[in-house]
Amino acid sequence: MRPITIILVSAVAAWGGPAAAEIAGAYTNLDPQRDCATVAAAGPDDGDWQDLVCAGWRGYPVLLATADLRSSVFYGFPPAGDRPFETFAAFNGVGPRIEWRIETDGDRSTPFATIHRWTVGGPEDQRIEVLVVSRVGQLDGRQGCVVGLVTASGHPEANEAARKLADERARSFACGTDKPVEVGGPPSFSGAEAGRK
Repeated sequence: MRPITIILVSAVAAWGGPAAAEIAGAYTNLDPQRDCATVAAAGPDDGDWQDLVCAGWRGYPVLLATADLRSSVFYGFPPAGDRPFETFAAFNGVGPRIEWRIETDGDRSTPFATIHRWTVGGPEDQRIEVLVVSRVGQLDGRQGCVVGLVTASGHPEANEAARKLADERARSFACGTDKPVEVGGPPSFSGAEAGRK
């Protein structure tokens, strides 16, 4: 068995100074059949799981893991060894488009957060759409995790709320210490231990 952790759960330029960094969005697609390669998968008697590495934004990978009808996504460069399997307790799946929040300072552009729409099982077989805001793992720090959750179902301003959350919290968010913010009461991530073969 492979042990994993389920965590169920623009700046203004100074007067007379150099121009401040700018924040913008860019989009990439996530099609597991077209954009991903399988790096590990369950054997005949190992259950139902797989780990995929997918194309992201300008060399930043997207790591998609699935197990027991649930998904976990890591954006950017992961830490060495096993990484947390961040997902919802209910069955879920990820959408086909990722928004990257990118900070540009001079000639350097760095993606620091993503916004990704998930579909999560709700009560009485309802399906709830949730925007998951995540910190992007960088080559030097390799820290990435869920920063916050914004309920999209019934929330017409969800995209704006998710962008505000990403831009204000993702860069300073301490993975493993800070608790993800929940906007609009989405299905929670909560701490639990699980095994996966």
